[in-house]
Order: sequence, then C-alpha cells, then structure tokens
Amino acid sequence: MDDETKEDVRPMQSKTLPIRNFEDVDSWETLMFLYNAALKEIGTKIDILNDEFQHIHRYNPIEHVKSRIKKPESIVKKLKKNGYESSIENMVKYVNDIAGIRITCSFTSDIYRIADMIAKQSDLKILALKDYMKHPKESGYQSYHMLVTVPIFLSDSVVDTKVEIQIRTVAQDFWASLEHKIYYKFEGNAPDFISEELKECAKIVAQLDAKMLSLNESIKKVEANASGEYTYQDEKNKQSLA
Repeated sequence: MDDETKEDVRPMQSKTLPIRNFEDVDSWETLMFLYNAALKEIGTKIDILNDEFQHIHRYNPIEHVKSRIKKPESIVKKLKKNGYESSIENMVKYVNDIAGIRITCSFTSDIYRIADMIAKQSDLKILALKDYMKHPKESGYQSYHMLVTVPIFLSDSVVDTKVEIQIRTVAQDFWASLEHKIYYKFEGNAPDFISEELKECAKIVAQLDAKMLSLNESIKKVEANASGEYTYQDEKNKQSLA
C-alpha cells in the first residue's frame, strides 16, 4: 500500500487524555506492537460496522478484509527511495502505510458507503483521503484510500497510530493484484506494451463495475415493485428511451 498525497485533510481533534507521541517510540518491537494493535482496533470496527449494516439493511457490503504489516525490507526500501535514512523516527514520520487494511466490496457504491461509515467513527482522525475512483493513477489503478489514526490505549498513555485503509471492488482488487505481480517481476520497469495493456484492462474493469452496479440497481427496482409487474423488459425499454 502506497503513501498518498494529502487531500481533503481534516483538522485534528484535541484529546483530554495524556498523549505519548510516536517520537517516544525507541525500538522496532514497540513500533510493531503499536501497529499490530492499530490493525486490531480498525479490524474490530470494520467487523462491527459490517454486522450492523447486515442486521439493519439485510445486506453485506463487504466481501472480505485483509490486513498486513509492511515488511522491514520494504520499509527501508521506501525510505531510501525517498531520500531518508533508516530510523524509527523516519519510519513513523514518512511511511504512512506500515499498517494497512484492504476492504473488498461488490459494487462501487459500496466503496463510498463504507468510507463514510469509517469516517463517522468519532475516535478516528482522518489525516488524508485519496479518491482513485474519480482520479485513477496513470497506470489505471482505481481504489479509495483513507489515512487515519486510531488511539491505542496503553496502561499509562494513549498513542495515536496511523493506518492506511484501501477500499475497492472485487474487480479492482483483481486488477491491482495482477498489476503488482507483473511489476514485481520487472522490478517496476515493465515493458511499455505491458503497461498499455494494463491500462486497457483497467478501463474494462471500470466498465464491468459500472455494468454490475447498473444491474444491481435494476434488481433492487424489481424487488421494490409491489405488484411484481416491473420486468427486465421494462428496464430495457427505459434504458432505450434514456
């Protein structure tokens, strides 16, 4: 998961509890403990939101959730790439995706619904949002990224710990996984024709997501019709007149 440029940055909320800043973290073991704790906190929140949504709406917007801690060699490589020395302080300050969670959902509409539910968690701070749905990367990559901090309550203090959350559809996740494998093989220098093919595949994925969303909306309209007379042909006729 990549560091993202800040966008739609929201002001930090003050806390009444004593805060121990990450600058106090002086060992790799302590750092990993905090990031693992942050993943547990965010993971629990996502599980509860998912259960609540299914209970109220009888619908499960989340297909699956995956979390990970960035490997030490990947952290060091990222710091070197950006011109920073390998230190605990630089890791905390400049590598925003050490702890990452990826949420995969069925439809593009679910992405914003889930992001909104997460943003409404009062104890989370939204540091940055990046919408690669509206503004895909040059490679064709599409997803929605949130950089948040979650308070980790220790015995004598509270540490606000960063977690990057990625939300994407199943189709977007399939594309991103293949892109990662391809570029890993070429160490980030894939031939131009492969990059162009990936961009074309990204367009196809976007079209598929749009089509599946439209189909899902049509299904909901049919289900909502009390008389049962709203048919597939009615929907096709409506689309032909649009």
